[in-house]
Amino acid sequence: MTNIAKSRVAGVLLAFVLTLFTGLGLVAPAQATTLAAECGDTSGFTVVALSSLPAEATDTYELIQQGGPYPYEQDGTVFGNREGLLPACASGYYHEYTVETPGSDDRGARRIVTGSAGEYFYTADHYASFDLVDVNS
Repeated sequence: MTNIAKSRVAGVLLAFVLTLFTGLGLVAPAQATTLAAECGDTSGFTVVALSSLPAEATDTYELIQQGGPYPYEQDGTVFGNREGLLPACASGYYHEYTVETPGSDDRGARRIVTGSAGEYFYTADHYASFDLVDVNS
């Protein structure tokens, strides 16, 4: 058998093995890392990695995971979505948390808003716009 024939056979075998493993679920396909709101479509949002946001956003995320304590009394309160930028969900679905802004003498403009289905939204401009946060990256 010539080297060209051996290369073709090896290529076919490799393709077969990859197809076999993928088809049997032994090689996991890439999984979506964002959650859709139970009550609306999140596909129109820009998805950003938590690690790409200011470090204070990760601090806030970790506080949310721990259940507090939060630095501001407004943290954890219901976010009403009056701006209508997030999927339209029932009252009480969303909650807001302050993302500290270094040098600010008040809460600043940055927030994380969570949804009851586990989604996280980030706003750097006090609810004028939101990004969907991939908390796994």
